[in-house]
Amino acid sequence: MWETPDPFLFCVHHDDRYPQGNERMGPAVSLSGRDLGQDFAGKDGWRMYHGRTVPGFPQHPHRGFETVTVVRRGLLDHSDSLGAAARFGGGDTQWITAGSGLLHSEMFPLLDRTGPNPVELFQIWLNLPKVDKMVEPHFSMLWSHVIPRHVAKDAEGRTTEVSLVAGRLGDVKAPPPPPKSWASRSDTDVAIWTIKMAPGARWTLPAAMSGTNRWLYFFQGSGMRIGGKAIPASHAAVLRPEFEAVLENGSDEAELLLLQGRPIREPVVAHGPFVMNSREEIVQAFSDYQRTQFGGWPWKSDDPVHAREEGRFARHADGRIEKPA
Repeated sequence: MWETPDPFLFCVHHDDRYPQGNERMGPAVSLSGRDLGQDFAGKDGWRMYHGRTVPGFPQHPHRGFETVTVVRRGLLDHSDSLGAAARFGGGDTQWITAGSGLLHSEMFPLLDRTGPNPVELFQIWLNLPKVDKMVEPHFSMLWSHVIPRHVAKDAEGRTTEVSLVAGRLGDVKAPPPPPKSWASRSDTDVAIWTIKMAPGARWTLPAAMSGTNRWLYFFQGSGMRIGGKAIPASHAAVLRPEFEAVLENGSDEAELLLLQGRPIREPVVAHGPFVMNSREEIVQAFSDYQRTQFGGWPWKSDDPVHAREEGRFARHADGRIEKPA
């Protein structure tokens, strides 16, 4: 888990090398020695997290912020208290505004019964301002094919590709975020980009708005220089927004995650799955959850997974079904 600047709360990079799957879409190996229900140790290069049969996160509540989940490899099965469901992966992004409160589960079905099932994803928590913390929850999908890419070549023809989940880069603009997101406001300068650089590539990150918080995490590769300074792998750089930043890659392909946005500058009081502005609001969130279950859980189990033969899809709360092209 990485700490991130306001308006973001934090970012988790899950990278698990799961083995082949079994008939229940869990790992086809012994789970002996794992702390099932709380398996975060990374034994053998993967984790069950809170799952007991299928890895993942059975139903749990959220209030007061948004989750942006970018699945780079593998699949994620989503179910929520709105009645929405999805299976997504391969570069797809799910964007949920928890708002006044919802329950959801996030499970990692291991569909391949003959080989490994790697899963890699970012989950980014983006805060909501006080005025929007209690808005109606919203579920949306950004399929990989609708997430725009900006491709640039340096003087030697080496490529940098930028994928835009949020924000704008030149004439390339990301799909609209949920309507009450901090990112939906024209003056908040929110950007969520992944940047892939060929070996030896050089690219200039353009300046952002003055007052924006800007954070760049170097998560894959062996060498990177940002503004002339060497950045070790698995480290972050905090950038001054008003200046361009020259990125110079080393000898291997590299990838970075950019998070930026104008800060909300409000008190943040977080406790577990709730993020509010005061301790009193946190107490109220727990009380509301215990009393209402945020509308209840419409699924037969706390850790539902979709049928093995199901492809990528999303079923919205109104029953509308969409599938990527």
